[in-house]
Amino acid sequence: MSIITFDHPLAPLPVKKRIALVAHDAKKREMCDWVQKHKAIFAQHNLYATGTTGKYLETATGLPVTKCLSGPLGGDQQIGAMIVEEKIDILFFFWDPLTSQPHDPDVKALLRIAALYEIPIACNRASAEFIVTSELMGKAYARRVEK
Repeated sequence: MSIITFDHPLAPLPVKKRIALVAHDAKKREMCDWVQKHKAIFAQHNLYATGTTGKYLETATGLPVTKCLSGPLGGDQQIGAMIVEEKIDILFFFWDPLTSQPHDPDVKALLRIAALYEIPIACNRASAEFIVTSELMGKAYARRVEK
């Protein structure tokens, strides 16, 4: 197994995480409820979201959220670019597997880049629970990227 080499080494994930929150329409309420449940944890980190999800999260939780464009308008790609620039440390993406999405290629590209840059990814509430309650949420984490 070989290690992918970048022009620069990948920085460890910091103690104060930069967290991206994305949710398809059918999952926005679930994400808002889940973030509200863990509000004390999320308040310790910097939150980013695609446009509509970010607006809902701010209203539901009162937490500040840096908003990108709506997913179908390029927000998924903006989040992906932030991952490449090492400005996002965790991706919580509650996606709807039962509804066809017109921007599905963008969704797949976002998940691919998150995997490539070895950031934690949760695509449903159960996996999100495991990540957000992990002792690593409050610690720095050294990552490596393999081919």
